[in-house]
Amino acid sequence: MGSAFSRLDGNRLSSLRERLKGNRRPGEGRPTDFDDDSLDGLVRSEDIAQFPYVEFTGRDSITCPACQGSGRMPTDQVNELVALIPYTDQRLQPQRTKLYVVLSVVLCFLASMLVAFFLFPRTAIVVDDGICAVTVHFDPATYKVQMNLTSTLNFSNPNFFSMLVESVSSQVLYMKKVIGTRQLSIATTILPLSKRQVNYTVSVEIGSSAPYVYAFCTMRSIKVHNILVFMQTSVKTSHMVRTSQNSLEAYHYIDCGSNTTYQHWHPFVAP
Repeated sequence: MGSAFSRLDGNRLSSLRERLKGNRRPGEGRPTDFDDDSLDGLVRSEDIAQFPYVEFTGRDSITCPACQGSGRMPTDQVNELVALIPYTDQRLQPQRTKLYVVLSVVLCFLASMLVAFFLFPRTAIVVDDGICAVTVHFDPATYKVQMNLTSTLNFSNPNFFSMLVESVSSQVLYMKKVIGTRQLSIATTILPLSKRQVNYTVSVEIGSSAPYVYAFCTMRSIKVHNILVFMQTSVKTSHMVRTSQNSLEAYHYIDCGSNTTYQHWHPFVAP
């Protein structure tokens, strides 16, 4: 093919030179080398334009299968072909990649820490604030002392979500003997980061097995009739999917001689 281009180019160039010689006026000398070069370039451009696109492959090159010898990419194959980008292309080396990765990791870590801080369940704080009121009844026929003990529990919710007080169970002992019990299902809700008071009453009875208690509590020569009782209280609370139980034990002095109301200073605000 190279020899064919050479013969064709030589024939056309010879004929063009002959025509130029025939049209040359008398006295004009031989055209300069610059004119020959310009004519040669013009002739070559005209000759090349008459031939279709042809791929010339050498030892270190291959024929483009997508062009199919036309030098153009078919429009129906645009979505099927894959372009190859050199490894040194700047698009394959985005800037500040490490910075973006580090920022993403730090943000994810902070988000997880915040979620754990706000959603991590904390145990409710329950404080026994003692007995706030005592109501006393005497039965002279059986030497019984019947009392209603009203006790106060202070609840504190340290969580960022609501907490439910499901039940309160209390047991009162005198001289290691059970004199009264109470099981109370209250279902009280405590708002996040708030405090609340819960009062409950336990009925106790000291019978004929301890007649000295009846005599002590009805003795008029004594102004204060204090006896020592031991209270065991169990509180069941729940929040989210966790259930916990708090156990409280405390000794209390009560006046069994008459109805008594005890004044306590409460930092908790009743609902």
